[in-house]
Amino acid sequence: MKVAENTVVVIDYTLTNNEGEVIDTSDGAGPLAYLQGFGNIIDGLEEALEGKQAGDKVKASIEPAKAYGERHDEMAQEVPKELFGGVENIELGMQFESETDDGPVMVTVVAITDDMVTVDGNHPLAGVHLNFDVTVREVREATEEELAHGHVHGDGGHHH
Repeated sequence: MKVAENTVVVIDYTLTNNEGEVIDTSDGAGPLAYLQGFGNIIDGLEEALEGKQAGDKVKASIEPAKAYGERHDEMAQEVPKELFGGVENIELGMQFESETDDGPVMVTVVAITDDMVTVDGNHPLAGVHLNFDVTVREVREATEEELAHGHVHGDGGHHH
């Protein structure tokens, strides 16, 4: 069976940036299972895997537009530390949900001074060119329940 919309795809992968640094890998964590065509993974990787089958090895180089988008500097801003009332110890890398005019946005703490905190609403991989080394382990038809829920159930997928 080939990777196509509405199939469950199980992959092993290693993700690196253009400098060759490993950003993420399934090695040691077990394979990733996703539902093709449902936006469970980035667009560029879905496109690279379309038509592949179990046993195929794929190297995909994906530009930011097909991954987490370009970086937008205006999405980083300094806010007064007192807005984080109830959080005793603010640390770099902490993430918070922030309400905006366009709805909730996840922000990451990227800098801290005595009275100000800089938060960034960009995805941590925005603007990064991504390089995937993937092995397709399995491709199968999705169940009706998986299609209705929009994600894979069982090994490598979601557990209710």
